[in-house]
Amino acid sequence: MPIHASSRVTRAHGAERLEAVTIHGDRGEKTIACDYLACGFGLSPNVELPAALGCELLEGAARVDEWQQTSREHIYCVGEATGIGGLDLALFEGQIAGFAATGQQDAARACLPGRERARRFARLLENSFRLRPELKHLPTAETLVCRCEDVSYGELQKHTSWRGAKLHTRCGMGPCQGRVCGTATAFLFGWTQDSVRPPVTVARVASLLQKNEQPEPYQSEEVAP
Repeated sequence: MPIHASSRVTRAHGAERLEAVTIHGDRGEKTIACDYLACGFGLSPNVELPAALGCELLEGAARVDEWQQTSREHIYCVGEATGIGGLDLALFEGQIAGFAATGQQDAARACLPGRERARRFARLLENSFRLRPELKHLPTAETLVCRCEDVSYGELQKHTSWRGAKLHTRCGMGPCQGRVCGTATAFLFGWTQDSVRPPVTVARVASLLQKNEQPEPYQSEEVAP
């Protein structure tokens, strides 16, 4: 299986089904027969929960101190929300946060070297998969950016902010609630989402209604002597 490094897919061809793809690399363009195509454009931290709690964000991730505490006192953050770094980094961060939150500073400090080793891998991952600037010129006017609401790149170009595009095109108002197109528009246009409102994850209305129902008080049965 040949590997085409430093290349990106620019077009997909086919009438009833996918037949070929055109890739652009250091040696120009090349069309390759193809049956299946999967495109990935990096990984982005999910910061909805820390954002909803009012925690400060830095470069798209929750900002934490040496002990994994966010800008909000008594709120700690670990794992994906602090940046994509893999399982090992998340485990070290979790240990540090757990020890620090329970006042075990020495135990937390013992985990710092392990976290630094894992962070080196995270930095390598970020540098290797950082989106190249030329990808901003990849979409055409017909390219769908918001797949939930079928909003094209051309439609979004008419607007200057996430809020404006959302109000006029319904971009970000579909089932994914901006989790996909929000990241795409941030890269393509530099837009940021205005706010994060609960519920943080998709929930049925029936589930939310059940949370407001007060359970009946427990009454013990009298037992005859």
